Amino acid sequence: MKQFLQGFKDGSAIGIGYLSVSFTFGLAAVSSGLCWWEALLVSMMNLTSAGQFAGITIMAAAGSYIEMAISQFVINLRYALMSISLLQKVDREFHMGHKLLLGFANTDEIFAVAMSRQGEVSSQYFAGLAVLPYLGWTFGTLAGAVCGNILPQNVSDALGLAIYGMFIAIIVPAMKKDNHILKITLLAVGISVALYYLPGLQKISSGFAVIICAVAASAVGAVCFPVEDQTEEEV
Repeated sequence: MKQFLQGFKDGSAIGIGYLSVSFTFGLAAVSSGLCWWEALLVSMMNLTSAGQFAGITIMAAAGSYIEMAISQFVINLRYALMSISLLQKVDREFHMGHKLLLGFANTDEIFAVAMSRQGEVSSQYFAGLAVLPYLGWTFGTLAGAVCGNILPQNVSDALGLAIYGMFIAIIVPAMKKDNHILKITLLAVGISVALYYLPGLQKISSGFAVIICAVAASAVGAVCFPVEDQTEEEV
């Protein structure tokens, strides 16, 4: 129970951030022609902001299932890499059911918090960590879908920026503690800028761009700043 409550506490900030971002998604979904309960169902079955925003765009344009599948695969492929990485940090009691929960609830922010935790990640901790983000995402969507277009457009746009501020708040403390994390983060930012502005690379989708930045920066970090094995440190 202690592990669950600690995870619940660590996920509170993420839940608050998701509440505002999903509110914007609810507004966008209703504006695209979805009913309030359809928007809510999308958020209950998914936990990916970029994937959901892309999905309702395809729905509104009456796109094909193949187009939907390809777009979601590209946008959300990074979660597979993050899940594989996080599975190396879980304890031995993390069984198949827990792994399915991890695969469903593993977002950028949840991954960052879980990976920054010292020691192994237990199933109880991860369950507590995922509760408030999931509730914030679903109830925020419901609130935005019900409110419709009541809020001014500039307020809705401002709410959409909350997720970026939340992610910065998660990564900055780790960068202050470890200079290596700062260097790898700056490298990832540099690669992202290059992919966005350099001619010939601008056609790369945002989903693939995130994967390239993460894999390249992580590979450089693994080679240049390897983490010593705990057993070696004890010896």
